[in-house]
Amino acid sequence: MARDDALRAVAEERAKRCGLSLQGYVADLIEADVNQARAAFMAGAASFLAAYTDAFEAEVGEDRYPGPPAGQAQTSPGDVA
Repeated sequence: MARDDALRAVAEERAKRCGLSLQGYVADLIEADVNQARAAFMAGAASFLAAYTDAFEAEVGEDRYPGPPAGQAQTSPGDVA
């Protein structure tokens, strides 16, 4: 039995034990992998933000996009009659 055939047989058996088709089992594995990667990314991003928040605040300040200058009307093209 070739390696690919043996691997497929194991995957089919595990899928069967889980009550899934082979396709459903593989989809679950991919989803778990993506969720693990997403969790690792979010943890890294949170760590980065925690470490560098003060530096960003010092460089760009709290209100980077304050809006239009004082006295200028805040209208959108849809507001014009």
